Amino acid sequence: MGPGVVVTGLTLGALAVVSLLAFQANGAQERAGGTGPTASVTASTSGPAATATPTASATPTVPALPATSGTGLRVVYSVGSHHVWLVDPKKNPQVVAAFSVTPGSVEPNPGSYPVYSRTPITTGTDGRQIEHVVRFAQQNGVVFGFSAPVDGATPTADPKGKTGGIRSSRTDGQLIWDFAPNGTKVVVIA
Repeated sequence: MGPGVVVTGLTLGALAVVSLLAFQANGAQERAGGTGPTASVTASTSGPAATATPTASATPTVPALPATSGTGLRVVYSVGSHHVWLVDPKKNPQVVAAFSVTPGSVEPNPGSYPVYSRTPITTGTDGRQIEHVVRFAQQNGVVFGFSAPVDGATPTADPKGKTGGIRSSRTDGQLIWDFAPNGTKVVVIA
């Protein structure tokens, strides 16, 4: 394994940690009753070593985890509100991350599904290059999974054809990728 691969791996790990810490800091402020900007991470990959710099950005408020979201370690996706919660019952608080997403043109049926496939980077059915693809269901020929556009553009619903790609920001896509290896439960709620 060459030094470039090691630096890339370390950079991705650092970005994941900084993203998680930024999310947790934002959640602490909300629990304390304050409002303010949330943190996101901007990565620079130029030069001999990559760096991560926290930046401020506005994020829509995510509702509390619904009571109908199941139990255990899980990713929860609401087709009604288009929000995702990453839940680990061994943590305090149990919701380790929560964010808004943009659905594809078709939504998965409510139920519980295991993550069955992951791809680091590929081309989506809409022709956009995507990363951190975490697939959890197939219904009527449509594959459902979470992903993030590589170009970092704001995800938008694809009006062409039947797509089940649930798009997030790159930072949130990294959180799902790190949280949900194959076999992780994904609970889809109404």
